[in-house]
Amino acid sequence: MVKRKRTALEKQTNLPSLQNQIRRDPPSYRDDFLIQYRHYESQRDIFLAQPDGYDSDPFIEQLAFITHVADCYPAVTARFPQDLAELLLHHHNTLEPDLREKLVQCLVQLRNKDVIPSTALLQTLFPILTTTHSKHLRSQLYQSIVSDIRNANAKTKNHRLNKTVQGVLFNVVEAGKSTPDATVGLWAVKVTRELWKRGVWDDARTVEIIKEASLSANAKVMSGGVRFFLGVDKEKEEMDESDDEEDYSESLSKLKHQAGVNKKTKKKQTQMDRAIDKLKKKEKNKHKASPLNFSALHLLHDPQGFAESLYTMHLAKNNNKLSMEQKLLVLQLVSRLIGLHKLTVIGIYSYLLKYLTPRQREVTRFLVAAAQATHDHVPPDLLEPIIRKIADEFVSEGVAGEVATAGLNSIREICARQPLAMNDGLLQDLTAYKGSKDKGVMMAARSLIGLYRDVAPEMLKRKDRGKTATMEMKSKEKLRFGEEAPGTIEGLDLLEKWYEEQKAKKGEEGGEEEVDGDDDDQAWEGWDVESDSDDSGSWIAVASDDEKDIEISDSEDEKPSARSKKARADDEPVANGGSAEQPAAESEGNIMSLATTKILTPADLANLAKMRAQTDLQKASSKTITLKNEDEVDQSIIEGPKTRGKSDKEARLAAVMEGREGREKYSSKRGKALAEKPHSTTNKEKARRKNFMMTLGQAKKKQKRSLMDHRRILKAHVERQKKGK
Repeated sequence: MVKRKRTALEKQTNLPSLQNQIRRDPPSYRDDFLIQYRHYESQRDIFLAQPDGYDSDPFIEQLAFITHVADCYPAVTARFPQDLAELLLHHHNTLEPDLREKLVQCLVQLRNKDVIPSTALLQTLFPILTTTHSKHLRSQLYQSIVSDIRNANAKTKNHRLNKTVQGVLFNVVEAGKSTPDATVGLWAVKVTRELWKRGVWDDARTVEIIKEASLSANAKVMSGGVRFFLGVDKEKEEMDESDDEEDYSESLSKLKHQAGVNKKTKKKQTQMDRAIDKLKKKEKNKHKASPLNFSALHLLHDPQGFAESLYTMHLAKNNNKLSMEQKLLVLQLVSRLIGLHKLTVIGIYSYLLKYLTPRQREVTRFLVAAAQATHDHVPPDLLEPIIRKIADEFVSEGVAGEVATAGLNSIREICARQPLAMNDGLLQDLTAYKGSKDKGVMMAARSLIGLYRDVAPEMLKRKDRGKTATMEMKSKEKLRFGEEAPGTIEGLDLLEKWYEEQKAKKGEEGGEEEVDGDDDDQAWEGWDVESDSDDSGSWIAVASDDEKDIEISDSEDEKPSARSKKARADDEPVANGGSAEQPAAESEGNIMSLATTKILTPADLANLAKMRAQTDLQKASSKTITLKNEDEVDQSIIEGPKTRGKSDKEARLAAVMEGREGREKYSSKRGKALAEKPHSTTNKEKARRKNFMMTLGQAKKKQKRSLMDHRRILKAHVERQKKGK
């Protein structure tokens, strides 16, 4: 490469000092700037004429100088951003790395100075991102694009810019959708994924970009789109937590450092306190739940059409271009969509049948997909072959315990979502494994029994139903396909039971008494209610006929008077046409009677929340397995508890040491007392603590030594010192 000699003007002009002078007083240094700008134009023309043998060092200096002061002379530098964009667009593969990096930095700096809009910067950088061969340049462009969009949405959402950029990315993905070799859409997926994780884009237009990418013919673009739906929300939560902790700790440590370095005054201390309070308030607000924080799967416009397109395009056809891992990703996404939105894709159940065998690689993920693709609107006829295939292949006496555990757990997860898919004979065969010696098989069989005790106890054997389920069988109707359970208030039965106990306790203590109105006032304490004590108005509150049976309960749960109770009992036979002994609470909705006949006070709601917490604590501390009808199934639920082999000595030792963590070390009381404070165990220390009468004989013996004994003892002492003992 032939390097050009620097001119006398370049040697004499100090560009950094001239730059500072121009920033202070632009009109006074206009002529100097024009000289430098004409010099830049001449260097640009020389570079365009011979780009290969050109020395880029002086050109880089001129670019940096013009970029820093371009906002001071907007009329003169009107074409400067366009020149940089053309240099990058037409020569990015032949430019030197330093010059290419400098051109990108200059464009980003011009955007930060608001010399050019964001759309102009992105229209320049994104085409280069998808066509360049330089890995370093791709990384730089990717970071620049993401940072620019984040900065544009830092204070408020820039909807105009977001809509424009999302339209460009959507067109890029759609253009390469039908071409298997086109990887242009991969960068659109990466940019969209990063902005979603950062919380910049969280609308339905963003999801549509990834939806089109998931239906791409290119395997890499398709995998990127599918992985977005499967894991981007968890990544977003983890990133938010880590960023909040790092930003808060760094900002707080920086403030404390500044307070320690600078001069301590009352004003500085006040500013420090305000800054810390502001940081704490910001940290507190970050953890508040947003009402519009939907996951990507919930924002899909047409989930049924999307699931059918995924299955038809990537699974139903014999697509040899996709690997088994990529097919599993698509299958997992389709099953998640079916379970979450309660869709109907009939072909997926027959597709799963050929993979449900213990010899299949990654068979646990196929079992998870089968459970996720089940909901209460799926016809049981479609699920019966799957359950029968799992039972035949996985659950038998000749298979390993881990295989039987996975089979029983997967059947339980499917039946938890659609209990009608199981028949009586198969269920009773599977529950016979409750006495297995393998712990995982035994727990899986018992969890299946526990499930059907709640939903359909009549399908179990009589000895497996349990006392509670047997008593509820007569009043409980059989399951019917498509029937929705009536809505209830969680924990209301606990409050009803608590009321009955309180009434019985008061009846034992002193009979039925009238209740003062003060308890009712205490129950509503803290609520702002307008006073109705003013009798000057002409309106009088009169209770209607529908409101006569409504009571307002309080925290003490007082009982109605005997007189009112008797009057109500006398009125009921006339109104209902029945006998007075027939209770009104004998109906099927006895639990909901509390919600329909009484207005719950704040004290009642507090008791309800307390009883819910106690019930949840009891469930968490018990050893029973709780089944949740969720759209996502954890793979560890199917695999069951992990068991260690007898020959795995390292694993057993690791478990033993893990159990000893936090436990006090075994020792005597004397040892624990000595461990708490420093002590000496030398012979001198022990001799010093001895009684004088105990050491008197040894001292006299020492005085009676002969010279030969002294010589022998001293000689032995010297020899021990030489040996280092």
